[in-house]
Amino acid sequence: MPSSTAQAQYLLRQPNLPLASSWSPIDADELVEIPLLGRVSAGMPIEACLDAGSIEVPTRMVRRNTYALRVHGNSMIDCNIFDGDVIIIERRESAENGETAVVMINDQEVTLKKFYIEKSGVRLQPANEEMAPIYLRNSDIQVLGLVMGVVRQPDLAA
Repeated sequence: MPSSTAQAQYLLRQPNLPLASSWSPIDADELVEIPLLGRVSAGMPIEACLDAGSIEVPTRMVRRNTYALRVHGNSMIDCNIFDGDVIIIERRESAENGETAVVMINDQEVTLKKFYIEKSGVRLQPANEEMAPIYLRNSDIQVLGLVMGVVRQPDLAA
């Protein structure tokens, strides 16, 4: 069942800018339905749990392998991603340093963090100075996708 778009704000990521300042509001002229596959933690990783739903987003936000996840938590607030937002994800298997990615840990838990490759492995960095980074071995993580957009629905905030 598509969600209401009456008060939704659509933010599209602009390339080559820091994520905190790269969001550009776009109009909802032409909407298309994409899968809303569940939720992702912006905080401590949570168990991966698929949910079958959908959300309508502007066609400009959709690429080949696009899906959406609802954000639960406050670890990405300095990147302008808040609890209750729906993030638009482009399915990818890798991420560059500094990209905001949905990452699966040990084939069980999923989290949303900034991704950094380091000598000893991978650092998953929150965009909230009150939260600590998560350090893991490369073999412990799998990148599921990169954040390309945000749908903010104030009336549905978690």
